[in-house]
Amino acid sequence: MMEKSISRIISEFSVNLKYEDLPEEVIKATKRYLYDSIGCAFGAYNTKDVNIIRDIYKQMGGREEATVFAFGDKIPAVNATLVNSLMIRSLDFNDIYWKEDPSHPSDIIPAALSCAELAEAHMKDVIVAIVLAYEFEQRLCLFAKPGIRERKWHHAALTQFVSPIVAGKILGLTVDQMVNAMGISGSHSHTIGCPTAGKLTMMKNTVDPMAVQAGVFAALMAQKGYTGTEKVFEGKEGFMDCFGGWNAKEEKLEPVVMNGRESQSEWSWDVDALISGLGKSWKILECSMKAFPTEALTHTHISTTLDVVKNNDIKYDGIESVTITTIARACDILFDPHKYRPESRETADHSLPYCIAAAIVDRKITTQSFSEEKLKDKRIWEVIDKIKGEASTEFEKMFPAKQPSKVVIKTKDGKEFSKYLEYPKGDPREPMTMEDLENKFNGLSSEILTQERQREIKEMILCCDTITAKEFMKWLVI
Repeated sequence: MMEKSISRIISEFSVNLKYEDLPEEVIKATKRYLYDSIGCAFGAYNTKDVNIIRDIYKQMGGREEATVFAFGDKIPAVNATLVNSLMIRSLDFNDIYWKEDPSHPSDIIPAALSCAELAEAHMKDVIVAIVLAYEFEQRLCLFAKPGIRERKWHHAALTQFVSPIVAGKILGLTVDQMVNAMGISGSHSHTIGCPTAGKLTMMKNTVDPMAVQAGVFAALMAQKGYTGTEKVFEGKEGFMDCFGGWNAKEEKLEPVVMNGRESQSEWSWDVDALISGLGKSWKILECSMKAFPTEALTHTHISTTLDVVKNNDIKYDGIESVTITTIARACDILFDPHKYRPESRETADHSLPYCIAAAIVDRKITTQSFSEEKLKDKRIWEVIDKIKGEASTEFEKMFPAKQPSKVVIKTKDGKEFSKYLEYPKGDPREPMTMEDLENKFNGLSSEILTQERQREIKEMILCCDTITAKEFMKWLVI
């Protein structure tokens, strides 16, 4: 039995963390992720899913508490959180952390911003809250062994525990209140894996923002005195008990052999990965950014393919076959039958055959690679069935420390070209430069911002710890 509950240990650290405790490199990294995330949000200005949710909330009305990115609508903070989180997530271009589980910590940033407007907080407070978002979202990706994705659940089931921490930090919750907020949110926002399986829909990008929104509501409930389960992790019928590998009665590990998505394995938990060494190092420094607006496991393969095609001047109509060697879970997620005939952006950006075909045809991957017009490009359909996935047990052992890819392209004239890479651009070992980030931001926002406004917003974000959250959000209205 632990002396304190897991949620109390997390809450005590979160409540006591101050801006002055953060190393300069952590503050700098936070601003970089904030800049990248706002760019992703601007890029989603015209997406159908974002505008559907926005229209619903405009019709609902309510108190003018928080601002919707770009549009400038003033709506209740809980509602603004969902729209803004969906804007960051909609193009699948925001950050990625993948260990036992995948996650996109930047999905949680709007929980901090919406609550900061409501509470009239400073951007220094927002930076602290964002650091907490990355810290615990990423730690939760190390918590389940194997990850909950292997157990057929979605990583939004992790976010449900983190978003109330982030919102609660901004709202000034006490330790007891934050424990309650985690218990409230963690009792009801579990998400099954189907949004990212098979034929994908708008829910692929929406379930995590919904978990972010639920966390804000939970924090507001706790602030008013609402109570929630303290031992939401380790207690009877809590998260660990329900997901298997834990003896809730004695609160100890009890690994169980179970069949998962990929294989049979021993299910257990790493409690130390979640709560040990808090404040000694910072997880935000270990997160990756995306150089492509696609599912994370596609990135090394896209990078490898582009290198082969460009360096050898290979034309799409000269290809006989393409073989992509990858890890087993990538084959399962990215090569299932639905991925060979994607009918939507959501399925196409999770289809490795489509991404590779588009990269071969256009020699680049951008947000326009998944437009309705591009989905009808006959050249892509000439190539896509020539692309096959091959699972490697050797590669599986290397993951997630490495994200290996081997691409072999055979041409109709009998030649063979191949390349091997271990991680993509945007990985902490191959970080995106400030120039890379600026090009990405400007490309995403070019339809709604002038070059002057792009430059002004960049400068504002990079010195945002000198202003309030309300001032910050005013800059983000077009």
